[in-house]
Amino acid sequence: MDIAMIGLGRMGANMAERLHRGGHRVIGVDPGEAARSAAAARGFEVSASLADALAALPVPRVVWLMVPAGEVVDQTLASLAPHLSEGDVVIDGGNSYYKDSMRRSAQLLQDDVTYLDCGTSGGVWGLQEGYSLMIGGDKAAVERLGDIFRTLAPAADRGWSHVGPSGAGHYCKMIHNGIEYGMMQAYAEGFALMQRKAEFNLDLAEVARTWQHGSVVRSWLLDLSVDALDKNPQLDGIAPYVPDSGEGRWTVAEAIDLDVSAPVITLSLLERLRSREGNSYSDRMLSALRNQFGGHQMKTD
Repeated sequence: MDIAMIGLGRMGANMAERLHRGGHRVIGVDPGEAARSAAAARGFEVSASLADALAALPVPRVVWLMVPAGEVVDQTLASLAPHLSEGDVVIDGGNSYYKDSMRRSAQLLQDDVTYLDCGTSGGVWGLQEGYSLMIGGDKAAVERLGDIFRTLAPAADRGWSHVGPSGAGHYCKMIHNGIEYGMMQAYAEGFALMQRKAEFNLDLAEVARTWQHGSVVRSWLLDLSVDALDKNPQLDGIAPYVPDSGEGRWTVAEAIDLDVSAPVITLSLLERLRSREGNSYSDRMLSALRNQFGGHQMKTD
């Protein structure tokens, strides 16, 4: 099939290459010259112009967006709009908020353009291992573009599915990332406990390798933990600062809206926020209060 990949960052470039390897014609589009040059070295076509890329594709066209969620998606769609025509399909493979995806789908449908929201998981390993794809939107369009999804997925018959109507793909990816927050937090806390038990002098990488086989906590995240601990057992040089990209916040907000208890995901998000407090006012306030009511000693800087 023929497809334009808009956005040639780490994910977009790798996905474009996987499609190219699978026999599809890919035109990669990115405003950055360095990104285009790196992509061209991988063997597929590149362009700095959305108009030129779409003009080079047969009608109806397929356009895949791998750009940052939020305003950038709307800006890209606004730039694409004059060049889209009836029957074209736009796939948003980024981490857009699902309600934004529902709005965008309705907006494009007015011009008979189909919008699919595709939650995409796989990170930097997707080129090698394949991507997990959760696709929302028109089922007929998903079936028509099945060859694209089968190429990107780990295998033709698994790792991808049409999960529901518009917005459902990004909704599932949002919940997926919320679960990921909780899983990573549990691993981090467990390894912190073992690291603190100094008298046992535990080899954490070896413990993690033991868990990889037969254990109920084995997972790909555990495999990645082994790699990280093998390379840097004490995690030297890594700042205790954990960013979040939004999906955890949206998941917690959804839990509140739906009256669903989600304490693990919620606390894992709060722990990420806490990691950014280099000089926590709340901790200093706690210390002051303990001193006030009980005369407990305060540690000073």
